[in-house]
Amino acid sequence: MSIYVGNLSYDVTQEDLNAVFAEYGQVTRVHLPIDRETGRVRGFGFVEMVNEEDEEKAIEALDGASWMGRDMRVNKAKPRENNKGGGSYGGGNNRKFSRNNY
Repeated sequence: MSIYVGNLSYDVTQEDLNAVFAEYGQVTRVHLPIDRETGRVRGFGFVEMVNEEDEEKAIEALDGASWMGRDMRVNKAKPRENNKGGGSYGGGNNRKFSRNNY
């Protein structure tokens, strides 16, 4: 399971987040997505811990807790939806056209 941590300070580091969650058990991974344009943390992250009991304790204790001047949102991460969607350029239908396709 992965834990979603939202409403984080833009100054947070992976080490900061690891230290907070390590109080509830062994952390195996911390991921803080970086904004491509600004190069800074996007304000949310993901934490993985060794066992689910520790994750549940961390979620219960930290959800709504004030940290680094913000109230954290902490819950189980939901699986990422495949939102490729993607329109086609120019709209219309997606038929392949050839000279004989009128």
